[in-house]
Amino acid sequence: MRAGRTHADEADIDASLVRRLLASQFPQWADLPVERVGSFGTSNAMYRLGRDMVVRLPRVASAADDVAKEHRWLPWLAPQLPVAVPVPLGRGVGAEGYPWSWGPSTAGSTG
Repeated sequence: MRAGRTHADEADIDASLVRRLLASQFPQWADLPVERVGSFGTSNAMYRLGRDMVVRLPRVASAADDVAKEHRWLPWLAPQLPVAVPVPLGRGVGAEGYPWSWGPSTAGSTG
């Protein structure tokens, strides 16, 4: 099932794309189940990966820079906060017709 569009200029994102990106860039997780996560967010499409990971893909160009910020700050913040914070596990690059960086992360861990 393809994530619903929230922007006119949104990238085409669906579970098939996520599987292809994983297979080419993170083959160690390519056989795990991929399931769309219903979200009210408008910046990222999210897909559960296995039991305890998620894949986040920016929907629009204006959200694409967030991936770099998350890779810098979330690992630093996670051990300092008493709430679950996703921690990036890798940084994918645009491919398979998808234009921006994206990445798998933990579903959230506390410090």
